[in-house]
Amino acid sequence: MSNEPRLKAGERAFNVLLLLLSLGVLYEAYQIAGFDLPNSPGAFPILLGLIMIASMIAILWGQRQHPKPDTQGALDETRQFLHEHFPLAIVVFLAMAIAYLFLLEFLGFIPATAIFLFVAQVYLRHGRLLASLIITAVATGIIYALFKLLFQVYLP
Repeated sequence: MSNEPRLKAGERAFNVLLLLLSLGVLYEAYQIAGFDLPNSPGAFPILLGLIMIASMIAILWGQRQHPKPDTQGALDETRQFLHEHFPLAIVVFLAMAIAYLFLLEFLGFIPATAIFLFVAQVYLRHGRLLASLIITAVATGIIYALFKLLFQVYLP
């Protein structure tokens, strides 16, 4: 038996996904301005994309000898991965973030942000309404001041 540590559930698949995303980063970086000169706008993002790809290849290469996770097939590995990495709090917060993205379109930045911050604070602070309301008001005020007054950015 190998002395290499056992892979965690979904680890290899996640690393392959990161490699594919790194390839996407490289493609998008090349779309910025190509690579005409070493100081072109796309040069630094291309370099970062290449570093990401090289890193992921090195990680996947290093993991090739690691024993597979202690699971009974792909379905069990997927179940174990979801159980370990997506507890209820993460799933609920992800749903709130997606709802926030939809609210941005309909309500605008400031109202959608205030609602999102309030609901997230209530959930994460287990129903402490007054503290959540105060934190939301202060945070929304700071965000408004930074973007509208300091940076003079149009907020939809």
